[in-house]
Amino acid sequence: MSADTIEHRNEVLLVGRLSAAPEERVLPSGDEITVWRLVVAREDVSGGRAAQDTLDCTAWTARARKAAAAWQAGDVVEVEGALRRRFWKTSASLASRCEIEVSRVRRVAKAAPRPRKP
Repeated sequence: MSADTIEHRNEVLLVGRLSAAPEERVLPSGDEITVWRLVVAREDVSGGRAAQDTLDCTAWTARARKAAAAWQAGDVVEVEGALRRRFWKTSASLASRCEIEVSRVRRVAKAAPRPRKP
């Protein structure tokens, strides 16, 4: 098999906890998106303490945006999508960031209720 015949894939499947409630945004183009940060625990391969990654997620489809609208901080969700690198101009230079472009989502568990203060 040659390098020309190997199919490339960019698929991401994550399960993690929302660090805050999702936020709806309207872009200058008029497109609506919903964004959130997903905290995903991972095993530290060096044998040290457990670690976590905080990943930016963006939902463009109406279905994914609608599902995310019902979420709250602390919910555990499953996200399917692709890794994207976004570029934009700042006043000083070109900037970029990696994010998950979400295609499908679902809530796995609701956040545990917080105890009420007396």
